[in-house]
Amino acid sequence: MREVMTKSMARNIFYGGSLFFIIIFVGLSAHSHLYITSTSTNAATLTESVAAGKRVWEDKACINCHTILGEGAYFAPEVGNVMTRWGVLDDPELAFETLKGWMESQPSGIEGRRQMPQFHLTDEEIRDLSNFLIWTDKIDAQDWPPNDAG
Repeated sequence: MREVMTKSMARNIFYGGSLFFIIIFVGLSAHSHLYITSTSTNAATLTESVAAGKRVWEDKACINCHTILGEGAYFAPEVGNVMTRWGVLDDPELAFETLKGWMESQPSGIEGRRQMPQFHLTDEEIRDLSNFLIWTDKIDAQDWPPNDAG
């Protein structure tokens, strides 16, 4: 014998299922929020120099050519992990010198090559920018972007 579902049974299944998935959604949202704010942002190491470097990044519109952690234009290389690729992640002074040397050599004058304009940044601006790029490189981006040469 086949049992027929009544309206009240269907309503109870609908409300029970809806409540179950709302609870799951709220739990996952809370977990994501806690993960983002406590684990992956690297907020504890955010200094005034890092914030000033972000302002240089924004003022010079670096994102118009470069990507940072996958966001931005694809004309120039990804810089979210540039300090790791250069091997200077754990040495802020070497990171500054390397970035300064790179920026001062641009544009290189090599015909047919994409080249960065000369921004004539001060040493302080370059140091702040290198600190921002070090800070960005240390964010737990779950291995994104890949650290290949580029």
